[in-house]
Order: sequence, then structure tokens, then C-alpha cells
Amino acid sequence: MREELVGRAAHVEAIRQKAEAEMAAIGIDQALIERVVETFYGRIARHRTLGPVFEGRLAGRWDDHLAKMKRFWSAIAFKSGAYGGKPVQAHLGISGMREPLFADWLALFAETLQDVVPDERARAWFMATAERIAKSLQLALFYNPAIDDPAKSGLPSAG
Repeated sequence: MREELVGRAAHVEAIRQKAEAEMAAIGIDQALIERVVETFYGRIARHRTLGPVFEGRLAGRWDDHLAKMKRFWSAIAFKSGAYGGKPVQAHLGISGMREPLFADWLALFAETLQDVVPDERARAWFMATAERIAKSLQLALFYNPAIDDPAKSGLPSAG
């Protein structure tokens, strides 16, 4: 049992080191993650559609949210395990949360990356990751299987 634990710890450490090397190769470090998060959420706070939704949820807690988002992005980039939250549960029941806001969120994120992240490969990594996050949240929060059920669509089924 002890050998399994030691082996697992070594495996996890190797994954983390590989991720750090991959991120370093495209210019992503903790300082860049912090700059992206701070710039992006500063823009969200001022955004005409996103701002009110975020303010409704984060009033008086923006600093805590920024710290959490820095841990979240670091955990993804460096595979560090620094984030242990539950993103889907955190987004359930947010007043004003609507599926079309994800397009605004992604557009603002892309604009922020263009302004803040100098390396094209780093921008591509951030954007692809953000798109996966957005898609995952959209499916978790808004997916309705009945919409995709051919029997309920009025269209003929294949076969």
C-alpha cells in the first residue's frame, strides 16, 4: 500500500512538472495568470450585461472571487490541485444568468487575452480552455435533453 501511495505521489508530481514546463514554453506563469484574471474581471465589473449579473452574486466579495479564479486557472495550467471548488454548483441559481451571456463572457475574455497575453500560443491555450469551461457550464446549467430528442422535435428520426 505504501509503495502505491509513493508511486502515485511521484506520478502526480511528474504530471505537475510536465504541465509547468509546457506552460513555461508558451509564456504562461503565475504572474500572467494573475494579470489575465485581474484585467478580465475588472472588465466584467464594467460590462453592461455581465457586470450586473456578477455584481449581484459577488457584491462585497470581488477580492475573494479574484483569489479563487487565480487558484482555478493555476490549477488548470499547472495541474497543481490548488482549486477544489465546484463550479457548476457555484453558478446555479445566479440571478440574471442566461445562456446568451456566455457569448459575451467569451468575447470579453478573447479581447482581454489580445490586450494582455503577448504569446499567440498562450492566448490560444487560454481561449481553448475558456471555451471548454463555458461549454461545460452551459451544458450543466441549460441543457435540456428533450430539445435534442428527435421524437419530440417533429422531425423524422434517422433509421
